[in-house]
Amino acid sequence: MHLFVFSGNVSGNRGDVMSRKPKSSLATHRAQMQRRGFVRVEVNVRKEDASLVRRVASALSDPSRQAEARRLLRQRFVEPPKVSLKALLASAPLDGIDLDRGPDPGREVDL
Repeated sequence: MHLFVFSGNVSGNRGDVMSRKPKSSLATHRAQMQRRGFVRVEVNVRKEDASLVRRVASALSDPSRQAEARRLLRQRFVEPPKVSLKALLASAPLDGIDLDRGPDPGREVDL
């Protein structure tokens, strides 16, 4: 009498399909939000500021309020663009400053 032992790995039989757990509702929600272009952000703030931060986040995610909220926040908190030294010097008031150099032959050097 011959006993046949099968490994269970038959073509089309994938053992991991049966053992997969279904996605939790939280994971499903986060995946949906990611597809909609949202990013999860975690911040630490004082207790008295928590409701303010929640309201700001709510305004930024609400289509009817997001444009105004972004405008106000950018107006107040975004740094002004960096200005190059050349542009800074070009915009500087030079009235009354003498920029002429006298002829200077330099120093004598023994070679």
